[in-house]
Amino acid sequence: MPTHTAMRTPMAEASLLRLLAWMSPGFPVGAYSYSHGIEYAVAAASVRDADSLLAWIEDVLALGGGRTDAILFAHAWRAARVDDAHRLAEVAELAAALPATPELTRETLQQGQAFVLAAGAAWPTRALADLRKTSAIAYPVAVGVACAAHGISLDDGLKAYLHGFAANLVSAGVRLIPLGQTQGQRLVAALESPILRLATAAPQAPLASAGSGAWTVDWCSIQHESQHTRLFRS
Repeated sequence: MPTHTAMRTPMAEASLLRLLAWMSPGFPVGAYSYSHGIEYAVAAASVRDADSLLAWIEDVLALGGGRTDAILFAHAWRAARVDDAHRLAEVAELAAALPATPELTRETLQQGQAFVLAAGAAWPTRALADLRKTSAIAYPVAVGVACAAHGISLDDGLKAYLHGFAANLVSAGVRLIPLGQTQGQRLVAALESPILRLATAAPQAPLASAGSGAWTVDWCSIQHESQHTRLFRS
């Protein structure tokens, strides 16, 4: 009987490596410079330790930008998979309009643009080339299209995207509170279940249900715009 490793095709192996590269903290999208409102939440003492950081990120995944991104990712992946340019344009337009504040808008659009440029240069496809012609591409849309274009399943791509999203928020909290690196990894481990729940539920959600209900994140983002001392862009 063939082993699990032997059953992998060369394309599957290459796709795995691409996904690991794209979701690496070192991939040049500038994710490290965004805190998604956590910087102001720490300044206001709403997030002050590991437990409150975990609760914050869990809410972002269940109610806020994490959930929204997951739904947009799934719909972008499906549209790209069947080469439905009209549907993909609808998803991209909605994704660019959904963020509630200027900082959150820049966070997703700047990362989306950077992702398309970097991934398209190193792993070119027609789908990524077409995205470069669009002026406003949100990050989950860009990654969803790239995954579809490179034969990465919706399930694998979405889980990896959400893990990267959550791990970046943990990293921001570790630096801001501050917390130790080991404590940060405990938080990453604790977020596995929320990530898997969202990755299962989001692909079943209609596009019209995308949108954040995490109002405190939006409020912190607004306050962050005028915060006197800032390390992060959001």
